[in-house]
Amino acid sequence: MNKWAILSGIEGNLAAYEAVIADIKRQGNSVEALYILGDLVGPRPETEKLVERVLNPRRGELEPLICKGWWEEQSLILHGLGPTGDAPELIAKYGGDTVKLLWDSVSQQTLQWLRSLDFGFFELDCLLIHGSTVGVNDELTPETPPIQMLDRLSRMQANNLFCGRSGLAFQYQLQTGSIKTGLITLDRQESHQTDIVTPRQVIGVGNVGRTPGQATYTLYEYGTNQIDFKTVYYGNSKGFQNQH
Repeated sequence: MNKWAILSGIEGNLAAYEAVIADIKRQGNSVEALYILGDLVGPRPETEKLVERVLNPRRGELEPLICKGWWEEQSLILHGLGPTGDAPELIAKYGGDTVKLLWDSVSQQTLQWLRSLDFGFFELDCLLIHGSTVGVNDELTPETPPIQMLDRLSRMQANNLFCGRSGLAFQYQLQTGSIKTGLITLDRQESHQTDIVTPRQVIGVGNVGRTPGQATYTLYEYGTNQIDFKTVYYGNSKGFQNQH
């Protein structure tokens, strides 16, 4: 029992969540922790049923550890409970119909629960978070520059950063190296510093609920630092496979 199952982006999709939980059960007793890295809720009518299902695991199921994501933040903003008073990003990206559906999909009781969620988790040498140490909307991808990835890792001194904002499943490795920085003051005095970079990695954990019929999540074996991306097909095309 030395694996974590790491999910993100369920987005109110109850069928996708059930498919992933069934796949986790197929792993036997090897999975000892279940993390949901934000975007549990979403603009779907079944969002409340999903929240109830997640908060009430069945016998033999793990109790998930859940942190805030982008959709949680947008829900709180819409109801005047977020860090800002409006949601221009949500409106610009999805339009008024989605805003109305999100408003109707999340109850007042669920909103109060969302307010209590953690921003992320730090376990062993791993940071598990929706976006990054900068914020829930910070989207890390395989195209993100290495210096930016290193900055996000260094802010919390993590060797492994698991994130879900992009919805992509990827493993981004930073190898051993060094960074030299310099400072020149107004009186032209110079100072230099060299920092040694040890091997670190950023892992995009995939997205469970966004693509109909297909859910992707991550298994992490912390004893060996092994990453296993899992794709589960549900509905008309059932089954599961490893994704490399």
